[in-house]
Amino acid sequence: MIKDRIAILDFGSQYTQLIARRIRELGVYSEIFSYKIAPEELLRWGARGVVLSGGPESVFGVGSPVMDSRILDLGLPVLGICYGLHLLVHLRGGRVRPSGRREYGYGEFIQDGESLLFSGLPSQFGVWNSHGDRVEELPAGFRRIGFTKDEPNAAIAWEQERLYGVQFHPEVSHTELGKEIFANFLFRICGVRPTWTLANFVEETLETIRREVGTKKVLMALSGGVDSSVCALLLHRAIGSQLCCVFVDTGLLRKGEKELVERVFSQDLGIRLRVVDAGARFLRRLRGVADPEKKRKIIGRTFISVFREVAREVGNVGFLAQGTLYPDVIESGKVPHPAHVIKSHHNVGGLPQKMGFRLLEPLRNLFKDEVRQLGKELGLPPSLLYRHPFPGPGLAVRCLAPVTPSNLETLRQADAVLLEEMERSGWMERVWQAFAVLLPVRAVGVMGDQRSYGLTVAIRVVQSQDGMTADWVDLPKELLNRIAQRIVAEVPEISRVTYDITSKPPGTIEWQ
Repeated sequence: MIKDRIAILDFGSQYTQLIARRIRELGVYSEIFSYKIAPEELLRWGARGVVLSGGPESVFGVGSPVMDSRILDLGLPVLGICYGLHLLVHLRGGRVRPSGRREYGYGEFIQDGESLLFSGLPSQFGVWNSHGDRVEELPAGFRRIGFTKDEPNAAIAWEQERLYGVQFHPEVSHTELGKEIFANFLFRICGVRPTWTLANFVEETLETIRREVGTKKVLMALSGGVDSSVCALLLHRAIGSQLCCVFVDTGLLRKGEKELVERVFSQDLGIRLRVVDAGARFLRRLRGVADPEKKRKIIGRTFISVFREVAREVGNVGFLAQGTLYPDVIESGKVPHPAHVIKSHHNVGGLPQKMGFRLLEPLRNLFKDEVRQLGKELGLPPSLLYRHPFPGPGLAVRCLAPVTPSNLETLRQADAVLLEEMERSGWMERVWQAFAVLLPVRAVGVMGDQRSYGLTVAIRVVQSQDGMTADWVDLPKELLNRIAQRIVAEVPEISRVTYDITSKPPGTIEWQ
């Protein structure tokens, strides 16, 4: 069991997940919890320190999120960030007020005296701010340990009680020494050790899987993507022949998807694989459905119906395993805090209440880049390890036009052209994800001196670290031109190609 753990209480910041990532990057395990968590639960979980995230509210606003103040009396070190700082001050009897000037973006932070939090750091460095309130009066016991031009109490501390707060965001890359600040909090103040490694994760997870599964069999919902492939390898190592991987041909796959998965798992890895052709069933149930949430839920239910049928044939199946990741859980609003649902992932928010299986999700608390590292350790072939993410609902959530066999084939061909050109140009391995989206929009074109009236496809290429945030990629004009020319020339149903330049946020990576 991982003994050195840091709990993050979420107050709604867009950066909360980055806090977890930064702490894990330093070799310490962290998880995100609701600000409503009881002090006793934190102790039972084994927290060695607590980070209070930022958030969009004001501590003096009606209905603003407030944690149980007894958490500050547990004797655990606490670091409040932005809203977390304001809450720390508020709960300890200080005063927070609206700032006359909102501080947003880059600022110069200046230390004021010595503190363990900034030990070994220069007296002045750049930080990233995003706040409209300020600390006007410090609570008893606290002292100022840093300031900026517009914020006189940009960092505070009560060293004896190990309570700290910063107005800026050390978790974002724009703060120059954010990693060092977290390292000081973890190692100098909390006294934890960097024991979080993927090797330790594997050892602990294998033991947990064997203990939980017992003599039952496990069906693995294998999509051929990185997440489910790594999950399958992990399960195979844990329970061997008790695992039955099921690959469902939904009719919503990319070009060559089924053939690749069959070759890698059956031939290269020697893992038991069953392929089920259910394309007609999925397409029949999706007929006439445009709403993306309905699509995902229909697909989730249909997957379960297929797995139930396979389970009856296999016998003694007690679990359905999935490659669910932390971002999937967060975006579906299934984390243990009041997150807004951004979209329901078919393997999280799209599942029916009663399935007939217990869910087994050993990667549920990992981020995408951690899963890739794990896959490398487990020996997953590069052909799968470095594949771009592909949504479980497949092309159904990339086909905004009616989900019909002809539209899906049009999208499949356009997507294949894009990926081929990305691979050929060397850009494939330089980006996080590239894909085509078929729009329900027709546009006039000219082909062979004749008027055409075809469909529109959007190209989306983004760069990301863990899928929680993403920036659109500025591909070379020549490459974009070649992609567009080939799609229009080789896919006759398409007459226009557009390029999506929306980052996440405000957009999501997938269109639906």
